[in-house]
Amino acid sequence: MSVVAILLFTVFILMSKIDRLEGRIRNTQQILEQIAAQYDMPENPVNDELRHLINEGKETQAIKRAREALGLSLIEGKQYVDSLKS
Repeated sequence: MSVVAILLFTVFILMSKIDRLEGRIRNTQQILEQIAAQYDMPENPVNDELRHLINEGKETQAIKRAREALGLSLIEGKQYVDSLKS
């Protein structure tokens, strides 16, 4: 019984640390986006391809391509593609 409790506690701690790291990564990405906008950095080249897929009604393929090109999770890929729609 105590082994199970230790394992559950360890899993909880690891999940908590992963969650914090993901938050830090999101914050860092937002800062980088702000810096890029401030210095008129060129947009990611894959964005043109993604917009083309979106305009053709192939949003699922756009999400898949965004995930492949940018190393995003499914949710992040969806959010990224949604941000290109506006």
